[in-house]
Amino acid sequence: MQIHQDFQWLDPSARGASVAMGNFDGVHRGHQSVIDLARGPALLGIITFEPHPRQFFAPQSPAFRLMNAEARANRLARLGVQHLYQLPFDATLASLTPEGFVNDVLHQGLGISHVVVGADFCFGKGRTGNAQDLATLCEERAIRTTIAPLVADNGTEISSTNIRRALTEGRPRDAAAMLGHWHRVEGAVLHGEKRGRELGYPTANMSVDGLHLPRLGVYAVLVDILTGLQKGSYHGVASLGVRPMFGENRPNLETFLFDFKGDLYGQHLSVALVDFLRPELKFDSLPALITQMDADSAKARDILNAL
Repeated sequence: MQIHQDFQWLDPSARGASVAMGNFDGVHRGHQSVIDLARGPALLGIITFEPHPRQFFAPQSPAFRLMNAEARANRLARLGVQHLYQLPFDATLASLTPEGFVNDVLHQGLGISHVVVGADFCFGKGRTGNAQDLATLCEERAIRTTIAPLVADNGTEISSTNIRRALTEGRPRDAAAMLGHWHRVEGAVLHGEKRGRELGYPTANMSVDGLHLPRLGVYAVLVDILTGLQKGSYHGVASLGVRPMFGENRPNLETFLFDFKGDLYGQHLSVALVDFLRPELKFDSLPALITQMDADSAKARDILNAL
């Protein structure tokens, strides 16, 4: 998959695509239905924005994203997307009228042949354009437009909002049912305090900055090592939280990989939350913590071996 960071000066080989357009936070089943409608004889592309427009307009608001740009790109590549047009969302783009966006970005810039959006899609300065406006403006420029219906499951709309709610409540399997895949945290392994190594549980530490926080606690996880000589898939157990026993309060994800030996610093991991095991606790002693970690690991192994 090729990633393009701008809509100007595009190579001719990347023009003429049939695209799905939106933020695609989570790349959930509703997003996947939009992408499927864009499939055809033309190149399959995605138009999305980075940062998320909500981050641009309200940078101090609480973190809400289900995935970072890296995780989104990885998920879209798995779906067979050939071109990702990840447009920088800045003051210039935000100021474009609906007509200006269609003309300057879609028609003259990207030269797309077909665009698919969800029925609730809004665009242009002040979100003044809707899906029907998009269809009208595109038709004037010979760009075919498809408006995809919203997707529901058992009467519940599949949306990023409902997925966030499931994760906040510690229901990762319900989130996965709406996503169509496990909810994952992806990123580089960072240097930590190395306390886990001293306890017999060396962990891979990852930042969750900028992401919506699932319920804090311990999870059974599936882990993919995406880079390095030890690329592969593993089972594990992870703690998402602030480490109250050690007085630290910046949330991160610490993952222990079963049956793994090696150094993962700097490598990129994808950690899928499968089941919530227990909330984060503060223990009276290190032996009590280790006993609980042993129990967490045994429970996680049973869960993951049954998948």
